[in-house]
Amino acid sequence: MKKKNWLLMLMLLTLTLVLAACSGDKEEPAKEDSKDGNESTETSSGPKELNLVVTSEPPSMHPQLATDSTSNGVLKNIFEGLTTYKNGEVTNAAAEDVKISDDQLTYTFTLRDAKWSNGEPVTAEDFKYAWIFALTPENASEYASILYPIKGAQAFNEGKGSAEDVGIKVVDEKTLEVTLENPTPYFLELTAFKTYYPIHKATAEANENWFAEAGETYVSNGPFVLSEWQHGGSMTLEKNANYWDAENVALDKVNIGMVESETTAATMFDAGEIDFLGTPFQTVALDSIERYQQEGVLSIKDYAAIYMYKFNTTDKVMSNANIRKALTLAIDRQGLIDNVTKGEQSPALGMVPTAVSGFEEDRGYFKDNDIEEAKKALEAGLKELGLSDPKELNIKLSFNTSEAHSAIAQFIQEGWRTNLGIEVTLDNSEWQVYLDKLSTLDYQIGRLGWIADYNDAYTFLEMYATADNGNNDTGWENPEYKSLIEQSNKETDPAKRLDLLKQAEAILMTEFPVAPIYYYTNLSVKKDYVEGMEQDILGHIYLKYVDIKK
Repeated sequence: MKKKNWLLMLMLLTLTLVLAACSGDKEEPAKEDSKDGNESTETSSGPKELNLVVTSEPPSMHPQLATDSTSNGVLKNIFEGLTTYKNGEVTNAAAEDVKISDDQLTYTFTLRDAKWSNGEPVTAEDFKYAWIFALTPENASEYASILYPIKGAQAFNEGKGSAEDVGIKVVDEKTLEVTLENPTPYFLELTAFKTYYPIHKATAEANENWFAEAGETYVSNGPFVLSEWQHGGSMTLEKNANYWDAENVALDKVNIGMVESETTAATMFDAGEIDFLGTPFQTVALDSIERYQQEGVLSIKDYAAIYMYKFNTTDKVMSNANIRKALTLAIDRQGLIDNVTKGEQSPALGMVPTAVSGFEEDRGYFKDNDIEEAKKALEAGLKELGLSDPKELNIKLSFNTSEAHSAIAQFIQEGWRTNLGIEVTLDNSEWQVYLDKLSTLDYQIGRLGWIADYNDAYTFLEMYATADNGNNDTGWENPEYKSLIEQSNKETDPAKRLDLLKQAEAILMTEFPVAPIYYYTNLSVKKDYVEGMEQDILGHIYLKYVDIKK
């Protein structure tokens, strides 16, 4: 620190002490310059802390095993991939440089001099170790298929190849060479996704449950560390002093509570107990939307995400395509949006949101609330099942505990009863229990939201290529659909590839293993002093870019 500044600070400190003695108030620490001449991240009131909530306990804090948005919302702030997003655009992260071969098949990543939270260097071997972990069949990573663009990855994951044949090569400690099966235009978006995050190899080998608790055993490479974890109650993230770009991280601490009720979360926001509401940090309560709009604090943004009902096609009733069609067509999507969700969402009449490039227009697969066609399909389905009365279907609609999901289910339940004469029982479960029901096909109809993992239609379609895909959850597969998806992977002409994906979507919207309901918008509210906390079209929030200005 320069001598002139030091003398000035002494004078200010002396004045502060005199004032404190006169007022009787507690002394606050003097504000100093940091070593690089920038202001420290501490304000006169202390460290910069952000207060948030999530809906429940994150099901997994392992990057290769997590499947849900709650876990992902935390993971993306304590880990970092080769690439990341900033202002909605892909940018280098753990990789300082990326070189792509002329045939678009080989990517050579040069790692920057980054460190793990324990001070050890992040190496190319850490990335390979994590990716191979996800692909190893015994580890049952539901997102293993997102690594399939890598040469030999699918064969290894399906037990038809070896780890040695996977196109991941550690050239040296700071160089990772990745060879793809086919050119994949969005591959650098994939390397920003959680399944592509690295794992500290030595930590994972020493303790297979390293990710189950916070503290020193939880080693990560992102801008924050998981310092505390009160299971079922709260999580605390603290700035990672060993992060390569720590000087540009403004927040010192992020306190994350677990609050299941949207209404309770809204009350906490109104009382100043939390600073932000919006996916993935809880959601804006339905009964608060109009008030926040009137107050001028509600933000509504486009979102590459869909709200849908999945059908368990292995169930006797739901195995019937006509019953699935009837239920899908007899949903009043616009009425649901106008009267329940009220967030300027759009009726979903296809699987791929209109926010995704190439799918902006309605593809005309079916009409919203088409009761006449729904009745025809129901009549055909009942006949095929040997039934005469819709009440004999005995349908159960499942969802995870949430005031919003419950309200949506009740609206649709009443529509099915009124228009089709179908009686539906509602069934709600805690988030982790609910996810288990979906993955084990222990349900008939189940709600789910799907947020784009990357900005391409493939992320909404590939999970249905096989029933074995960890994110399928329907038991449905179709040989022609699978063929179209595989062809799209090999097609290098963008227009032809887009056409193949639309053909695949058309099959999905003919057999209806899922019922699209609406395309999300991203609703959020934040305190005026919170800066940089903006969701992009994929719903990403990177706390690295957030600041508190009080």
